[in-house]
Amino acid sequence: MSRHIQVTFDAHDPAALSTFWREVLGYVHPGPPGVDVPAGTDPLAAWDGFLARIGVPPEQRNTRSAIEDPDGVGPRLFFQQVPEDKVAKNRVHLDVRAAPGLQGEERMAALEAECDRLIALGAKRVQRYEPQPPMGAGNIVMTDPEGNEFCLD
Repeated sequence: MSRHIQVTFDAHDPAALSTFWREVLGYVHPGPPGVDVPAGTDPLAAWDGFLARIGVPPEQRNTRSAIEDPDGVGPRLFFQQVPEDKVAKNRVHLDVRAAPGLQGEERMAALEAECDRLIALGAKRVQRYEPQPPMGAGNIVMTDPEGNEFCLD
């Protein structure tokens, strides 16, 4: 039997980092339990109101955040606040499939376009790896706004 997974990120600012990854992956912030969040309404604002109603102090309202695949296929991503900085290369990273089915220059052009979009959201470009057939299709290494490495693949 296969298992479902949740990927957890340590973060200084869970709301901001989850918003970045929401935009990268096309995910959504789920609403609070028992709260109907109408289309066009900010789920994070709904969470803030929910947490205020149940007595969570303002300084504790950004200690967690989550995003989910709206199609229910991909893993849930959970963001938890931690006090320490990231001090070394992460041992696990995400590969974002930004050019499925493409090869060569067409693939690399699609990766570059996505790289530009993510830089505008706060990511940083680290390095481009050129295609090396038959085993290497080419990719771009990036970091998210808190320095977590990921690849556009």
